Amino acid sequence: MAASEEARIETDEPPAVATRPRVLVVDDEIGVRESIRLVLRDAYEVELAESGDEALRRVAVQRPDVVLLDILMPGLDGIATLERVKGLVPELPVIMLTATRTLKTAVTAMKLGAFDYVQKPFDVDELRAILANASRTAALQHEVRELRAELGRRYQIGNIIGRSPAMQDVFRTVAMVAPLRTTVLITGESGTGKELIAKALHHQSPRSSRPMTALNCAAIPETLLESELFGHEKGSFTGADAKKIGQFELAHQSTIFLDEIGELHPSLQAKLLRVIETGELMRVGGTKPIAIDVRIVAATNRKLEEAMRDGAFRSDLFYRLNVVSLNLPPLRERREDLPLLIKHFCQVKSDDLGVPERSFTPEAIELLMRYRWPGNVRELENLIERLLILSDAGPVRTEELPEVMRRPVATPGADRRDEVLLGIRSLPDAVDEFERDIIQEALERSDYNQTRTAERLGTTRRILKYRMDKLGIPDRPV
Repeated sequence: MAASEEARIETDEPPAVATRPRVLVVDDEIGVRESIRLVLRDAYEVELAESGDEALRRVAVQRPDVVLLDILMPGLDGIATLERVKGLVPELPVIMLTATRTLKTAVTAMKLGAFDYVQKPFDVDELRAILANASRTAALQHEVRELRAELGRRYQIGNIIGRSPAMQDVFRTVAMVAPLRTTVLITGESGTGKELIAKALHHQSPRSSRPMTALNCAAIPETLLESELFGHEKGSFTGADAKKIGQFELAHQSTIFLDEIGELHPSLQAKLLRVIETGELMRVGGTKPIAIDVRIVAATNRKLEEAMRDGAFRSDLFYRLNVVSLNLPPLRERREDLPLLIKHFCQVKSDDLGVPERSFTPEAIELLMRYRWPGNVRELENLIERLLILSDAGPVRTEELPEVMRRPVATPGADRRDEVLLGIRSLPDAVDEFERDIIQEALERSDYNQTRTAERLGTTRRILKYRMDKLGIPDRPV
Protein backbone atom coordinates (compact mmCIF):
# COMPACT_ATOMS: atom_id res chain seq x y z
CA MET A 1 0.00 0.00 0.00
CA ALA A 2 1.24 3.42 -0.89
CA ALA A 3 2.38 5.69 1.91
CA SER A 4 1.05 9.24 2.24
CA GLU A 5 2.08 11.64 -0.51
CA GLU A 6 4.75 14.20 0.26
CA ALA A 7 3.49 17.72 0.91
CA ARG A 8 3.39 19.80 -2.24
CA ILE A 9 5.67 22.88 -2.22
CA GLU A 10 3.96 26.01 -3.51
CA THR A 11 5.96 28.16 -5.93
CA ASP A 12 5.37 31.32 -7.94
CA GLU A 13 6.06 29.52 -11.22
CA PRO A 14 3.15 29.34 -13.71
CA PRO A 15 1.60 25.93 -14.29
CA ALA A 16 3.18 23.86 -17.04
CA VAL A 17 1.47 23.91 -20.43
CA ALA A 18 -0.08 20.57 -21.29
CA THR A 19 1.98 18.63 -23.83
CA ARG A 20 0.36 18.49 -27.26
CA PRO A 21 -0.29 15.05 -28.80
CA ARG A 22 2.52 13.79 -31.00
CA VAL A 23 1.59 12.61 -34.49
CA LEU A 24 3.95 10.67 -36.74
CA VAL A 25 3.15 11.15 -40.46
CA VAL A 26 4.53 8.36 -42.68
CA ASP A 27 4.37 8.91 -46.45
CA ASP A 28 6.95 8.61 -49.25
CA GLU A 29 5.67 11.80 -50.94
CA ILE A 30 7.20 14.94 -49.44
CA GLY A 31 4.27 17.06 -50.63
CA VAL A 32 1.78 14.94 -48.65
CA ARG A 33 3.96 14.97 -45.55
CA GLU A 34 4.40 18.76 -45.61
CA SER A 35 0.73 19.50 -46.31
CA ILE A 36 -0.35 17.38 -43.35
CA ARG A 37 2.28 19.03 -41.15
CA LEU A 38 0.97 22.50 -42.06
CA VAL A 39 -2.64 21.46 -41.39
CA LEU A 40 -1.87 19.97 -37.98
CA ARG A 41 0.93 22.13 -36.59
CA ASP A 42 -1.39 24.40 -34.57
CA ALA A 43 -2.72 21.50 -32.43
CA TYR A 44 -0.13 18.70 -32.66
CA GLU A 45 3.58 18.02 -32.43
CA VAL A 46 4.16 16.61 -35.92
CA GLU A 47 7.02 14.24 -36.80
CA LEU A 48 7.69 13.10 -40.39
CA ALA A 49 8.98 9.80 -41.82
CA GLU A 50 9.39 8.92 -45.49
CA SER A 51 9.48 5.11 -45.23
CA GLY A 52 8.20 2.20 -43.20
CA ASP A 53 11.67 1.43 -41.84
CA GLU A 54 12.12 5.02 -40.61
CA ALA A 55 8.63 4.91 -39.06
CA LEU A 56 9.50 1.78 -37.06
CA ARG A 57 12.67 3.43 -35.70
CA ARG A 58 10.72 6.53 -34.63
CA VAL A 59 7.95 4.47 -33.01
CA ALA A 60 10.51 2.46 -31.05
CA VAL A 61 12.38 5.54 -29.80
CA GLN A 62 9.88 8.42 -29.68
CA ARG A 63 6.59 6.61 -28.96
CA PRO A 64 4.18 8.98 -30.76
CA ASP A 65 0.55 9.21 -29.64
CA VAL A 66 -0.90 8.59 -33.13
CA VAL A 67 0.51 7.42 -36.48
CA LEU A 68 -0.76 8.55 -39.92
CA LEU A 69 0.44 5.81 -42.28
CA ASP A 70 0.29 5.70 -46.07
CA ILE A 71 -0.59 2.32 -47.58
CA LEU A 72 1.31 2.55 -50.89
CA MET A 73 5.04 3.03 -50.22
CA PRO A 74 8.14 1.51 -51.83
CA GLY A 75 10.02 -1.06 -49.77
CA LEU A 76 8.12 -1.76 -46.58
CA ASP A 77 4.52 -0.92 -47.50
CA GLY A 78 1.81 0.36 -45.18
CA ILE A 79 0.26 -3.02 -44.32
CA ALA A 80 3.61 -4.57 -43.41
CA THR A 81 4.55 -1.45 -41.43
CA LEU A 82 1.19 -1.57 -39.58
CA GLU A 83 1.77 -5.18 -38.53
CA ARG A 84 5.23 -4.36 -37.19
CA VAL A 85 4.04 -1.20 -35.39
CA LYS A 86 1.33 -3.24 -33.69
CA GLY A 87 3.97 -5.75 -32.69
CA LEU A 88 6.00 -2.98 -31.04
CA VAL A 89 3.13 -1.01 -29.41
CA PRO A 90 -0.18 -2.91 -29.72
CA GLU A 91 -2.29 -0.08 -28.29
CA LEU A 92 -0.87 2.69 -30.54
CA PRO A 93 -3.66 4.17 -32.79
CA VAL A 94 -2.70 3.98 -36.48
CA ILE A 95 -4.74 5.85 -39.12
CA MET A 96 -4.23 4.64 -42.69
CA LEU A 97 -3.89 7.10 -45.62
CA THR A 98 -5.42 5.55 -48.71
CA ALA A 99 -6.25 6.45 -52.29
CA THR A 100 -9.53 5.29 -53.83
CA ARG A 101 -7.82 2.41 -55.61
CA THR A 102 -6.53 1.01 -52.32
CA LEU A 103 -9.80 1.27 -50.36
CA LYS A 104 -10.15 -2.52 -50.13
CA THR A 105 -6.63 -2.68 -48.69
CA ALA A 106 -7.62 -0.08 -46.08
CA VAL A 107 -10.44 -2.36 -44.93
CA THR A 108 -7.88 -5.15 -44.59
CA ALA A 109 -5.76 -2.79 -42.48
CA MET A 110 -8.73 -2.20 -40.15
CA LYS A 111 -8.94 -5.95 -39.56
CA LEU A 112 -5.24 -5.90 -38.64
CA GLY A 113 -5.84 -3.29 -35.95
CA ALA A 114 -5.80 0.09 -37.71
CA PHE A 115 -7.80 2.74 -35.82
CA ASP A 116 -9.39 4.27 -38.93
CA TYR A 117 -8.55 5.37 -42.48
CA VAL A 118 -8.66 8.64 -44.47
CA GLN A 119 -9.02 8.81 -48.24
CA LYS A 120 -6.76 10.96 -50.40
CA PRO A 121 -7.23 13.74 -51.25
CA PHE A 122 -8.32 14.09 -47.64
CA ASP A 123 -10.87 16.45 -46.18
CA VAL A 124 -9.16 18.61 -43.53
CA ASP A 125 -12.13 18.60 -41.13
CA GLU A 126 -12.49 14.83 -41.45
CA LEU A 127 -8.77 14.34 -40.80
CA ARG A 128 -8.90 16.57 -37.72
CA ALA A 129 -11.97 14.76 -36.35
CA ILE A 130 -10.43 11.31 -36.77
CA LEU A 131 -7.16 12.49 -35.24
CA ALA A 132 -9.00 13.99 -32.27
CA ASN A 133 -10.74 10.65 -31.63
CA ALA A 134 -7.46 8.77 -31.94
CA SER A 135 -5.71 11.22 -29.60
CA ARG A 136 -8.43 10.81 -26.97
CA THR A 137 -8.12 7.04 -27.28
CA ALA A 138 -4.34 7.27 -26.86
CA ALA A 139 -4.73 9.51 -23.79
CA LEU A 140 -7.22 7.11 -22.19
CA GLN A 141 -4.95 4.15 -22.89
CA HIS A 142 -2.02 6.01 -21.34
CA GLU A 143 -4.12 6.77 -18.26
CA VAL A 144 -5.16 3.12 -17.97
CA ARG A 145 -1.50 2.03 -18.20
CA GLU A 146 -0.55 4.48 -15.46
CA LEU A 147 -3.40 3.33 -13.22
CA ARG A 148 -2.46 -0.30 -13.72
CA ALA A 149 1.17 0.49 -12.97
CA GLU A 150 0.10 2.27 -9.78
CA LEU A 151 -2.03 -0.72 -8.78
CA GLY A 152 0.93 -2.98 -9.41
CA ARG A 153 3.10 -0.81 -7.15
CA ARG A 154 0.38 -0.67 -4.47
CA TYR A 155 0.06 -4.44 -4.35
CA GLN A 156 3.75 -5.17 -4.31
CA ILE A 157 4.47 -7.59 -1.47
CA GLY A 158 6.87 -5.04 0.02
CA ASN A 159 3.94 -2.64 0.49
CA ILE A 160 1.81 -5.10 2.49
CA ILE A 161 2.37 -4.76 6.22
CA GLY A 162 3.69 -7.82 8.01
CA ARG A 163 7.05 -8.61 9.58
CA SER A 164 5.88 -11.58 11.63
CA PRO A 165 7.33 -14.97 10.61
CA ALA A 166 3.90 -16.25 9.53
CA MET A 167 3.33 -13.30 7.18
CA GLN A 168 6.86 -13.52 5.81
CA ASP A 169 6.11 -17.15 4.88
CA VAL A 170 3.00 -15.94 3.04
CA PHE A 171 4.98 -13.27 1.18
CA ARG A 172 7.64 -15.77 0.10
CA THR A 173 4.97 -18.10 -1.30
CA VAL A 174 3.22 -15.25 -3.13
CA ALA A 175 6.50 -14.19 -4.74
CA MET A 176 7.10 -17.76 -5.96
CA VAL A 177 3.63 -18.52 -7.37
CA ALA A 178 2.48 -15.08 -8.62
CA PRO A 179 4.20 -15.41 -12.05
CA LEU A 180 2.62 -18.84 -12.63
CA ARG A 181 -0.86 -19.95 -13.72
CA THR A 182 -1.15 -22.11 -10.59
CA THR A 183 -4.49 -22.18 -8.77
CA VAL A 184 -4.22 -20.81 -5.22
CA LEU A 185 -6.49 -21.35 -2.19
CA ILE A 186 -6.29 -18.65 0.49
CA THR A 187 -7.63 -19.55 3.93
CA GLY A 188 -8.04 -17.52 7.07
CA GLU A 189 -10.57 -15.85 9.33
CA SER A 190 -12.70 -12.96 8.13
CA GLY A 191 -10.77 -9.70 8.01
CA THR A 192 -7.29 -11.19 7.69
CA GLY A 193 -6.68 -9.72 4.20
CA LYS A 194 -7.42 -12.58 1.82
CA GLU A 195 -8.55 -10.30 -1.02
CA LEU A 196 -5.43 -8.15 -0.55
CA ILE A 197 -3.24 -11.22 -1.08
CA ALA A 198 -5.33 -12.25 -4.10
CA LYS A 199 -4.72 -8.81 -5.64
CA ALA A 200 -1.00 -9.14 -4.94
CA LEU A 201 -0.97 -12.51 -6.74
CA HIS A 202 -2.72 -10.94 -9.74
CA HIS A 203 -0.80 -7.67 -9.99
CA GLN A 204 2.57 -9.44 -9.75
CA SER A 205 1.60 -11.86 -12.52
CA PRO A 206 1.86 -11.65 -16.33
CA ARG A 207 -1.94 -11.21 -16.34
CA SER A 208 -1.81 -7.84 -14.58
CA SER A 209 -2.48 -5.88 -17.80
CA ARG A 210 -6.10 -7.06 -17.56
CA PRO A 211 -8.36 -6.35 -14.57
CA MET A 212 -8.91 -9.01 -11.92
CA THR A 213 -12.51 -10.22 -11.63
CA ALA A 214 -13.80 -10.74 -8.07
CA LEU A 215 -16.96 -12.55 -6.99
CA ASN A 216 -18.26 -13.29 -3.49
CA CYS A 217 -19.98 -16.67 -3.70
CA ALA A 218 -21.93 -16.01 -0.48
CA ALA A 219 -23.31 -12.63 -1.58
CA ILE A 220 -25.34 -13.81 -4.59
CA PRO A 221 -28.51 -15.94 -4.32
CA GLU A 222 -27.97 -19.53 -5.34
CA THR A 223 -30.55 -19.24 -8.16
CA LEU A 224 -28.56 -16.42 -9.79
CA LEU A 225 -25.02 -17.56 -9.09
CA GLU A 226 -24.67 -19.98 -12.03
CA SER A 227 -25.66 -17.24 -14.48
CA GLU A 228 -23.30 -14.80 -12.75
CA LEU A 229 -20.40 -17.23 -12.99
CA PHE A 230 -20.93 -18.71 -16.45
CA GLY A 231 -23.41 -16.38 -18.18
CA HIS A 232 -26.63 -17.27 -19.98
CA GLU A 233 -28.17 -17.22 -23.43
CA LYS A 234 -31.18 -15.10 -24.34
CA GLY A 235 -34.44 -16.89 -23.49
CA SER A 236 -32.73 -19.60 -21.42
CA PHE A 237 -35.06 -18.89 -18.47
CA THR A 238 -37.82 -16.47 -17.48
CA GLY A 239 -36.38 -12.97 -17.39
CA ALA A 240 -33.37 -13.79 -19.60
CA ASP A 241 -34.22 -11.04 -22.10
CA ALA A 242 -30.67 -10.78 -23.44
CA LYS A 243 -27.45 -12.76 -23.56
CA LYS A 244 -25.27 -12.30 -20.47
CA ILE A 245 -21.50 -12.75 -20.32
CA GLY A 246 -20.46 -14.45 -17.07
CA GLN A 247 -17.61 -13.54 -14.77
CA PHE A 248 -15.42 -16.38 -16.06
CA GLU A 249 -15.65 -15.09 -19.64
CA LEU A 250 -14.94 -11.55 -18.45
CA ALA A 251 -11.81 -12.89 -16.72
CA HIS A 252 -10.44 -14.51 -19.91
CA GLN A 253 -6.62 -14.21 -19.93
CA SER A 254 -6.79 -12.72 -16.45
CA THR A 255 -7.52 -13.81 -12.86
CA ILE A 256 -10.83 -14.57 -11.17
CA PHE A 257 -11.04 -14.30 -7.38
CA LEU A 258 -13.75 -16.52 -5.90
CA ASP A 259 -14.27 -15.37 -2.31
CA GLU A 260 -16.17 -17.53 0.20
CA ILE A 261 -15.77 -20.55 -2.09
CA GLY A 262 -16.89 -22.80 0.78
CA GLU A 263 -20.45 -21.43 0.40
CA LEU A 264 -20.77 -22.68 -3.19
CA HIS A 265 -23.74 -25.04 -3.68
CA PRO A 266 -22.74 -28.67 -4.50
CA SER A 267 -24.37 -28.49 -7.97
CA LEU A 268 -22.23 -25.46 -8.84
CA GLN A 269 -19.17 -27.13 -7.35
CA ALA A 270 -19.53 -29.85 -10.01
CA LYS A 271 -19.78 -27.27 -12.82
CA LEU A 272 -16.81 -25.31 -11.50
CA LEU A 273 -14.80 -28.53 -11.35
CA ARG A 274 -15.60 -29.21 -15.00
CA VAL A 275 -14.46 -25.71 -15.99
CA ILE A 276 -11.15 -26.24 -14.16
CA GLU A 277 -10.59 -29.67 -15.72
CA THR A 278 -11.55 -28.82 -19.31
CA GLY A 279 -10.81 -25.10 -19.62
CA GLU A 280 -14.28 -24.70 -21.12
CA LEU A 281 -17.61 -23.43 -19.84
CA MET A 282 -21.20 -23.66 -20.95
CA ARG A 283 -23.54 -20.70 -20.55
CA VAL A 284 -26.95 -21.42 -19.02
CA GLY A 285 -29.11 -22.45 -21.98
CA GLY A 286 -26.06 -22.73 -24.24
CA THR A 287 -25.23 -25.60 -26.58
CA LYS A 288 -21.62 -24.81 -27.49
CA PRO A 289 -18.70 -24.93 -25.04
CA ILE A 290 -16.58 -21.77 -24.77
CA ALA A 291 -12.81 -22.06 -24.25
CA ILE A 292 -11.36 -19.78 -21.57
CA ASP A 293 -7.93 -19.09 -20.11
CA VAL A 294 -8.49 -18.04 -16.49
CA ARG A 295 -6.34 -18.26 -13.39
CA ILE A 296 -8.40 -19.09 -10.29
CA VAL A 297 -7.64 -17.73 -6.84
CA ALA A 298 -10.17 -18.90 -4.24
CA ALA A 299 -10.61 -17.94 -0.60
CA THR A 300 -12.59 -19.18 2.37
CA ASN A 301 -12.89 -18.67 6.11
CA ARG A 302 -14.39 -22.15 6.47
CA LYS A 303 -12.45 -25.32 7.24
CA LEU A 304 -12.95 -27.10 3.93
CA GLU A 305 -11.51 -30.36 5.28
CA GLU A 306 -14.41 -30.53 7.74
CA ALA A 307 -16.87 -29.54 5.01
CA MET A 308 -15.58 -32.45 2.92
CA ARG A 309 -16.07 -34.90 5.81
CA ASP A 310 -19.61 -33.57 6.24
CA GLY A 311 -20.33 -33.93 2.51
CA ALA A 312 -20.81 -30.18 2.01
CA PHE A 313 -17.76 -29.71 -0.23
CA ARG A 314 -16.48 -31.96 -2.99
CA SER A 315 -13.08 -33.47 -2.28
CA ASP A 316 -12.12 -33.52 -5.99
CA LEU A 317 -12.82 -29.78 -6.25
CA PHE A 318 -10.88 -29.12 -3.05
CA TYR A 319 -7.79 -30.83 -4.40
CA ARG A 320 -8.12 -28.94 -7.70
CA LEU A 321 -8.27 -25.62 -5.84
CA ASN A 322 -5.69 -26.46 -3.18
CA VAL A 323 -2.70 -26.70 -5.53
CA VAL A 324 -0.97 -23.98 -3.49
CA SER A 325 -2.41 -23.11 -0.08
CA LEU A 326 -1.88 -19.80 1.71
CA ASN A 327 -3.11 -19.56 5.30
CA LEU A 328 -3.34 -16.03 6.67
CA PRO A 329 -2.84 -15.91 10.45
CA PRO A 330 -5.34 -14.01 12.62
CA LEU A 331 -4.13 -10.70 14.00
CA ARG A 332 -3.94 -12.10 17.55
CA GLU A 333 -1.22 -14.49 16.31
CA ARG A 334 0.89 -11.72 14.73
CA ARG A 335 0.86 -9.09 17.46
CA GLU A 336 4.35 -7.90 16.52
CA ASP A 337 2.73 -6.43 13.39
CA LEU A 338 0.22 -4.35 15.37
CA PRO A 339 2.37 -1.20 15.86
CA LEU A 340 3.24 -1.19 12.14
CA LEU A 341 -0.40 -1.62 11.13
CA ILE A 342 -1.55 1.11 13.52
CA LYS A 343 0.98 3.58 12.11
CA HIS A 344 0.13 2.61 8.55
CA PHE A 345 -3.64 3.02 8.96
CA CYS A 346 -3.19 6.33 10.79
CA GLN A 347 -1.20 7.68 7.83
CA VAL A 348 -3.48 6.30 5.10
CA LYS A 349 -6.78 7.18 6.77
CA SER A 350 -5.69 10.72 7.69
CA ASP A 351 -4.77 11.30 4.03
CA ASP A 352 -8.03 9.81 2.76
CA LEU A 353 -10.20 11.73 5.22
CA GLY A 354 -8.24 14.99 5.15
CA VAL A 355 -7.86 15.06 8.94
CA PRO A 356 -4.73 15.36 11.12
CA GLU A 357 -2.78 12.19 11.76
CA ARG A 358 -2.86 10.97 15.37
CA SER A 359 -0.57 8.87 17.52
CA PHE A 360 -1.47 6.62 20.49
CA THR A 361 -0.40 6.87 24.11
CA PRO A 362 1.71 3.95 25.41
CA GLU A 363 -1.24 2.87 27.60
CA ALA A 364 -3.58 2.80 24.59
CA ILE A 365 -1.05 0.77 22.58
CA GLU A 366 -0.77 -1.70 25.47
CA LEU A 367 -4.55 -2.23 25.49
CA LEU A 368 -4.57 -2.75 21.72
CA MET A 369 -1.77 -5.30 22.06
CA ARG A 370 -3.76 -7.24 24.68
CA TYR A 371 -7.03 -7.27 22.73
CA ARG A 372 -7.84 -10.46 20.77
CA TRP A 373 -9.08 -8.74 17.57
CA PRO A 374 -11.89 -11.11 16.53
CA GLY A 375 -12.43 -8.96 13.40
CA ASN A 376 -8.70 -9.02 12.61
CA VAL A 377 -7.05 -6.35 10.41
CA ARG A 378 -10.40 -5.09 9.11
CA GLU A 379 -11.53 -4.39 12.69
CA LEU A 380 -8.31 -2.46 13.37
CA GLU A 381 -8.70 -0.42 10.18
CA ASN A 382 -12.29 0.50 11.05
CA LEU A 383 -11.33 1.39 14.63
CA ILE A 384 -8.62 3.83 13.51
CA GLU A 385 -10.92 5.48 10.96
CA ARG A 386 -13.55 5.95 13.69
CA LEU A 387 -11.00 7.42 16.09
CA LEU A 388 -9.72 9.88 13.48
CA ILE A 389 -13.26 11.06 12.67
CA LEU A 390 -14.87 11.22 16.11
CA SER A 391 -12.05 11.92 18.56
CA ASP A 392 -10.24 15.11 19.50
CA ALA A 393 -6.75 16.04 18.32
CA GLY A 394 -3.70 14.75 20.15
CA PRO A 395 -2.63 11.20 21.01
CA VAL A 396 -5.40 8.62 21.38
CA ARG A 397 -5.98 7.88 25.08
CA THR A 398 -7.29 4.67 26.65
CA GLU A 399 -10.67 6.23 27.48
CA GLU A 400 -11.28 6.84 23.76
CA LEU A 401 -11.05 3.13 22.96
CA PRO A 402 -14.22 1.00 22.84
CA GLU A 403 -15.31 -0.42 26.19
CA VAL A 404 -14.67 -4.01 25.06
CA MET A 405 -10.97 -3.14 24.61
CA ARG A 406 -10.69 -1.53 28.04
CA ARG A 407 -11.92 -4.54 29.97
CA PRO A 408 -9.42 -6.56 32.01
CA VAL A 409 -7.98 -9.45 30.02
CA ALA A 410 -10.62 -12.15 30.08
CA THR A 411 -10.24 -15.88 29.93
CA PRO A 412 -10.32 -17.48 26.47
CA GLY A 413 -13.74 -18.94 27.24
CA ALA A 414 -15.14 -15.50 28.06
CA ASP A 415 -13.66 -14.11 24.84
CA ARG A 416 -15.38 -16.82 22.84
CA ARG A 417 -18.67 -16.20 24.61
CA ASP A 418 -18.53 -12.48 23.79
CA GLU A 419 -17.63 -13.17 20.17
CA VAL A 420 -20.61 -15.52 19.77
CA LEU A 421 -23.02 -13.11 21.47
CA LEU A 422 -21.78 -10.24 19.30
CA GLY A 423 -22.26 -12.31 16.15
CA ILE A 424 -18.55 -12.22 15.31
CA ARG A 425 -18.09 -16.00 15.57
CA SER A 426 -20.52 -18.87 15.04
CA LEU A 427 -21.43 -21.13 17.96
CA PRO A 428 -20.03 -24.31 16.27
CA ASP A 429 -16.68 -22.57 15.64
CA ALA A 430 -16.49 -21.38 19.26
CA VAL A 431 -17.33 -24.87 20.58
CA ASP A 432 -14.71 -26.47 18.30
CA GLU A 433 -12.05 -24.00 19.45
CA PHE A 434 -12.89 -24.56 23.10
CA GLU A 435 -12.76 -28.34 22.66
CA ARG A 436 -9.51 -28.09 20.70
CA ASP A 437 -7.88 -26.04 23.48
CA ILE A 438 -9.00 -28.49 26.20
CA ILE A 439 -7.83 -31.60 24.31
CA GLN A 440 -4.53 -29.95 23.37
CA GLU A 441 -3.78 -29.01 26.97
CA ALA A 442 -4.79 -32.46 28.25
CA LEU A 443 -2.48 -34.10 25.67
CA GLU A 444 0.42 -31.90 26.75
CA ARG A 445 -0.17 -32.71 30.44
CA SER A 446 -0.25 -36.42 29.60
CA ASP A 447 2.87 -36.29 27.38
CA TYR A 448 0.65 -37.10 24.38
CA ASN A 449 -0.33 -40.49 25.80
CA GLN A 450 -3.85 -40.84 24.41
CA THR A 451 -5.01 -43.45 26.94
CA ARG A 452 -4.05 -41.23 29.91
CA THR A 453 -5.50 -38.19 28.13
CA ALA A 454 -8.83 -39.98 27.61
CA GLU A 455 -8.91 -40.92 31.31
CA ARG A 456 -8.16 -37.33 32.29
CA LEU A 457 -11.04 -36.10 30.12
CA GLY A 458 -13.47 -38.82 31.25
CA THR A 459 -13.92 -40.39 27.82
CA THR A 460 -12.64 -43.35 25.81
CA ARG A 461 -9.51 -43.44 23.69
CA ARG A 462 -11.59 -44.20 20.58
CA ILE A 463 -13.80 -41.13 21.07
CA LEU A 464 -10.74 -39.00 21.89
CA LYS A 465 -9.03 -40.11 18.67
CA TYR A 466 -12.19 -39.37 16.66
CA ARG A 467 -12.39 -35.85 18.12
CA MET A 468 -8.66 -35.24 17.49
CA ASP A 469 -9.03 -36.21 13.82
CA LYS A 470 -12.14 -34.04 13.41
CA LEU A 471 -10.47 -31.02 15.01
CA GLY A 472 -7.15 -31.49 13.20
CA ILE A 473 -5.09 -32.18 16.33
CA PRO A 474 -1.87 -34.13 15.58
CA ASP A 475 -0.93 -37.29 17.49
CA ARG A 476 2.39 -35.74 18.44
CA PRO A 477 3.47 -32.08 18.74
CA VAL A 478 4.47 -30.59 15.37
